[in-house]
Amino acid sequence: MASRFPILYIAEADASDAILSSGVLAYLVEAMPQASFTVVGSPRSAPLFADTPRLDRLIVLERDSRLDWLGLWNKVRETRWGLVIDMRGTTLSGKLKRQKRAVRGAWEVGVHAVEQAARVLQLEDVPAPKLFVSDATRAKADSLIPAESVAVLAIGPGADWMGKVWPSERYAKVAVALVGDGGPLEGGRVIVVGDDNAREAAHVLRLSLPRNRVTELQGRLSPLETVAALGRSALYVGADTIWTDLAVASGAPVVAVFGPSDEAEHGPWGGIAVRGPRSVDEYRKIDPNLNQAIQHMNDLPADRVLKAATKLLAGRAAR
Repeated sequence: MASRFPILYIAEADASDAILSSGVLAYLVEAMPQASFTVVGSPRSAPLFADTPRLDRLIVLERDSRLDWLGLWNKVRETRWGLVIDMRGTTLSGKLKRQKRAVRGAWEVGVHAVEQAARVLQLEDVPAPKLFVSDATRAKADSLIPAESVAVLAIGPGADWMGKVWPSERYAKVAVALVGDGGPLEGGRVIVVGDDNAREAAHVLRLSLPRNRVTELQGRLSPLETVAALGRSALYVGADTIWTDLAVASGAPVVAVFGPSDEAEHGPWGGIAVRGPRSVDEYRKIDPNLNQAIQHMNDLPADRVLKAATKLLAGRAAR
């Protein structure tokens, strides 16, 4: 049976950008129960939306070539859409049959990505990033985490550029203080998420904590399964990476370590970004393109991150 209100959502190609905008789609899912959805994304972003409720079709645009866009046109042109939301700002969306169209404009410097996404639909209340997970996805994540009645501390220490890597021993120091004796998450389990670049930090965490209190999940979960796992956590601490964006989308409390990144535009929405003494502009003076093999994060002390984490947990406990 055809949907009474079909919505086409064209997500960003970059996975992190798509996560930060995901609250817009989640808002429509929850506000319009009569709608069904077709989502278009790249090989990196499309899988993030695989568990969206009332999803009619998930279309993967393999590349960004003219031929690929022509193929997409042939897949969506026959439908008269109730609403087309174009987070890529393409010309294709303007040619489709539709009742309404909302298209993303140019990037606004100094405005958070989550707020910019809300402006596409002219929403007064900014919806937080949110990715849906199915029961099957949740079951896969649950099967890898021991069933026990203790708090879960999630750590996402890896980064694909050494300039964003915070020293492993500092993650360990924060974790030990939080789940150790007298800590706010005393007796808790630490889970490590990410890919292979989190392996060294996971090793340090395992050696710093009591035996069998660390579960290494790096490289073992898909992004959506990671969202399911992080949704169980009492707190997430991580770098400026997609794993932190996934933590935000899971609804977990987030503390993110920042250095050569602009938290004003990409910081953890609803969470806390902790940085060292230098601003982004100061990093750019020595690394103009923010791509050199420099360990920029060494001037952020563990105590500053621990203080932010403790404050965030205390605030939630007081609610």
